[in-house]
Amino acid sequence: MKKLLYHLKRYIFTTISKRKIKSHGKNINVNFYSKFNNNTVLGNNCNFNGLVISGNGNVTIGNNFHSGKDIKFITQNHNYNGDKIPYDETYITKDIIIEDNVWIGSHVIILGGVHIKEGAIIQAGSVVVKDVEYCGIAGGSPAEVFTYRDKSKYEELKRKERFH
Repeated sequence: MKKLLYHLKRYIFTTISKRKIKSHGKNINVNFYSKFNNNTVLGNNCNFNGLVISGNGNVTIGNNFHSGKDIKFITQNHNYNGDKIPYDETYITKDIIIEDNVWIGSHVIILGGVHIKEGAIIQAGSVVVKDVEYCGIAGGSPAEVFTYRDKSKYEELKRKERFH
């Protein structure tokens, strides 16, 4: 019974999410409540366990994306250089790009203007304020790359199409 309920919830969350986003590839799984904006583009084999995108910025997520729970993408901010203090009625909007084969741990915040490159991993609890390099493993607040995947092994697995 538990498994049936899980699959039913996943079906409902996935169906609702697909109606909201701009476009998506094949095999999209939204396992827990997630909120996407109208400017979201998803690749193939994307798995979400609770992601909220706020703002109107463009969000592009590549193939084979996996996330933990409670992820926040913030693509819009108040304009602090406007006509009022501390900010005015206008917004600063920045895009987020996540390339293929990226894994984001639970409780991560990603700010607009960030580009996470292919094969990267973001440690749970991180706040990502700048780009993350190819196969970089980043963590902290603000997130910094502290090591890298074994790039030759990564390329071999990719060539053999060994995707989860």
